[in-house]
Amino acid sequence: MSTINALVIDDSGIMRKMIMRSLDETGMAQFAYTEAEDGQDGLSKFNPRTTDIIFVDWNMPNMNGMDMVRRLRAQHPAGEVVIVMVTTEKLTGKMEEALDGGVDSFISKPFTPDGLLKRVGPLIERITERKSKQKGGFFQRLVS
Repeated sequence: MSTINALVIDDSGIMRKMIMRSLDETGMAQFAYTEAEDGQDGLSKFNPRTTDIIFVDWNMPNMNGMDMVRRLRAQHPAGEVVIVMVTTEKLTGKMEEALDGGVDSFISKPFTPDGLLKRVGPLIERITERKSKQKGGFFQRLVS
């Protein structure tokens, strides 16, 4: 099982820990975590070569989640990195704004490990498949 590198961005340290613990409880992958306190911190810790998935809160000081997503998507289009918005925002308009803005999935707080598995499982499968193709390609070049 390959490791999924996750960037978890939330201004609440407790919420970051809850997201990480819930992801671990799903058993869908082995995760390595990087934490950030707001969108600005998240952008500084984002590494396009190693970050597989980003979990980002909407409402944060300094730079909110949607502003961070827009900046990230301007340089890294959908498909290069998976972004999941984890937020208390539940209005349909906000969900549409997030999805139109480049978010791959939307999870409402509070959430459960089962809810994460349902929403994030297919995204993790996509990441794992992409990583195995990259490794296969590298291995094929070595033996060719």
